[in-house]
Amino acid sequence: MELLDNQTHGGGDDMIGPHPVDFSRRDLMTMGPAIAAAQVLGMSQGLGEEAKATARTRKIALEEHFTTPELGKKFVAKPTKSEKLFADIDRRLIDFEQLRLETMDKAGIDLAVLSVTTPGVQGEKDTKTAIRLTRDANDLLAREVQKRPRRYAGFAHLPTQDASAAAAELERAVQQLGFKGALINGQTNGHYLDEDMYLPLWERVQDLDVPVYLHPGELPDHPAMFAGHPELDGPIWGWTADTGAHALRLVFAGTFKRFPKLKIILGHMGETLPYLLWRFDSRWQLELGEDLPRDALPSAIIKRHFVITTSGVCDPNPLAGAIAALGEDSVMFSVDYPYEDTQTAAAFIESAPISEAVRAKVCHGTAERILRL
Repeated sequence: MELLDNQTHGGGDDMIGPHPVDFSRRDLMTMGPAIAAAQVLGMSQGLGEEAKATARTRKIALEEHFTTPELGKKFVAKPTKSEKLFADIDRRLIDFEQLRLETMDKAGIDLAVLSVTTPGVQGEKDTKTAIRLTRDANDLLAREVQKRPRRYAGFAHLPTQDASAAAAELERAVQQLGFKGALINGQTNGHYLDEDMYLPLWERVQDLDVPVYLHPGELPDHPAMFAGHPELDGPIWGWTADTGAHALRLVFAGTFKRFPKLKIILGHMGETLPYLLWRFDSRWQLELGEDLPRDALPSAIIKRHFVITTSGVCDPNPLAGAIAALGEDSVMFSVDYPYEDTQTAAAFIESAPISEAVRAKVCHGTAERILRL
C-alpha cells in the first residue's frame, strides 16, 4: 500500500499520485502477456473494443481500511515519508460519513468491506489489551455498517495473541455483528498462523465457514537482506515476501489437510504466489524425492483454498496471469483504500482486457459468492 486516494481534493494538475487511466485499442495492442492470455480469459475476437468497457460494472471492494481513535494513536503503519500524504491517509482512515463515500461514489464502488488497517492489534504485546481493542474496533465498525448496510460490510479484527479469544471474537463478530469473515495483519509477536497454537482459531473459522483475509503486517525482525535499504523492509517488497511466506507456511504445514473447508484471501494480486505455482510443485517434489499425486501438489492446494484480490496492483498483465493461473472464479477486485487511488483502480478494472462475463465475476460475482453477500 503506497499511494493514497486524492480524487476528492479537486483533481486537476494538483492531484498527487496516479491519475485515472483508460486503455485505448492501441494500448491494448501493446499488452503482450495480457493479449496472449485472451483465450484463457474467455475473450472474443473483438477484444480491443470490449476492453474499453464504457458501461459501469457493479463493484465490491474487499481491502478497504479504517482505524479507531485509540488504535490510530499507535497501530497505524506509516508507508510514506511525506507528512502531508500521511495526514490525508490518517483523516480518511477514521472517516465513514463523507470522504470514503464520496470516493466510492466517484469510482462507482457499490460496497466496501472494511477492516482495521495494519498492524492493528497484531502489533500489541499485551493480550488483555488486544482483546479489548478488537472488541472496541468491531463494535465501532458494526455501528457504521448498521447505518449503511448497502455501502459497508465488515471483516472482524481478531486478538491473535490468544487463539481461543480470537476464535470467540470471530464467532461474536460473525453471528452477532453480521461480519463476513476476518482480516489478520500478518504475524503476531513473532507467531505465524500455521503454528499449533492457532488450531482453535482455525477450527472455529471452518465451523463458521467464513474466509480469512491474510493481509501484510509488520515483520517480526529485520533480515540482513534489507540492511542499508529500509525502503525494502515494508510495502515495496518486505510485506509481500512475508505475506507470501505466511501463506506458504499454511500450505506446507498441512493446515488445509486438518481443515479442508478453509478459504484464504490474499491481496496485492496474490502476493506473487500465482506466478510461481509450477516452481512450487517442482521444488517440493525434488525436496521430497518423489512424485506427488496431482491433488497433493502445492499448486493444487493453493488453487483449492486461496482466492486473491487486485488491491494495489492496477496492471492488466499480472491480472491476466493470475486469472490464467488460478481461474476466473478466484480473482476479486479491491482498491486498498486509502493507500491507493480509488479512481485509478476502478478505471483499471473497467478497462482491463477481459470479457464482460469475467469482469462481472472479478468486480462482484466472486465476492458475493465467497462472502455470501
